[in-house]
Amino acid sequence: MADRRQRLELGILLFVANRALEERAFDAVVAAGITDITPAQARVAARIGPDGTRVSVLAEQARVTKQTAAFSVEQLEKAGYVERVPDPSDGRARLVRLTPKAQPMIDAAGEEVQRVMDEWADHVGEERLDQLHTTLADLRELTDPWWRS
Repeated sequence: MADRRQRLELGILLFVANRALEERAFDAVVAAGITDITPAQARVAARIGPDGTRVSVLAEQARVTKQTAAFSVEQLEKAGYVERVPDPSDGRARLVRLTPKAQPMIDAAGEEVQRVMDEWADHVGEERLDQLHTTLADLRELTDPWWRS
């Protein structure tokens, strides 16, 4: 019974670790002097792919309504962090892309994520953290509808 209970708690444990990682990354962005973005906007911005992403996909990935994602994109656009461009695969659609102004935000968040990964490796060991990463990467095929799309 204890094993079953532990497995049921896995989702909570994954959520807590993800939330801690997101908070640390956002706090690093603020510490870098980027204070004109909210955590909700950062959550949407973090899901923008290198070639751009449609607002509807950002909404799904961030688990917010399309209206909420569109509002976040509008605010990010006003601040100069994103731009909307035509989608080359569908002339009627538009993609949201990060602008060069977003690079310091990306760098600050990325550096903090690396610090967190180093701390986690120090805490649980490099091998166990690598095993966790491999396991979650294997599960991604079942859990991430945007993987390979």
